[in-house]
Amino acid sequence: MKRWTVWQRVGVAVTLVGWNLAVWAAITPESVISNTADEVVATLKKDKAIQNGDRARAYALIQDKVLPHFDFTRMTRLAMGKNWRQASPEQQQKLTEGFRDLLVRTYATSLSQYKNQELKVKGSDLYDGGNEATVHSVVIPSGGPIVPIDYRMEKLGDDWKVFDIQVDGVSLVTNYRNEFSDIVRNHGIDGLIQAMADKSKQAESKTAGKK
Repeated sequence: MKRWTVWQRVGVAVTLVGWNLAVWAAITPESVISNTADEVVATLKKDKAIQNGDRARAYALIQDKVLPHFDFTRMTRLAMGKNWRQASPEQQQKLTEGFRDLLVRTYATSLSQYKNQELKVKGSDLYDGGNEATVHSVVIPSGGPIVPIDYRMEKLGDDWKVFDIQVDGVSLVTNYRNEFSDIVRNHGIDGLIQAMADKSKQAESKTAGKK
């Protein structure tokens, strides 16, 4: 059986969380994760097009149901680390848009590999006066080891939004920070913006080739 990489598992985990989050307007971040995961699993089981690799359909799903419930500005800032302060406001906007597009294409691939995975919430911790939380969960694959997934969330108004995901203790934003730092060091902020755009174009080209 083909083994998934850590970040392919993250892709499934992200999508499980993102489905129709507003509908559940949960009292706690824990119930947000649990209820939305149930909805996503039910939908993916029925959507054969995504399971068969229809990336355009996967993109639409993620953009419509997932992206509105993530704080990509904070995610990008964390992924950039100290280099965020070196970017102009215009560059920061482009970086945020580029990072969002990069994640969309990464997770769209993971969606097509959905094979009856389940996500179970194991509890949560509130901090920062109840304005931030870490929701602990596990992804149970159809085969292979159980993968622990932690969602770091923040309360913005009446909504809870995800700003980081940790898989087996490894942070998504920290994982990208190392890569982004290398690119900025060698090619500058504009070089990183271009690198993100190039990766998005490559993914889009592969998608078009499968139509």
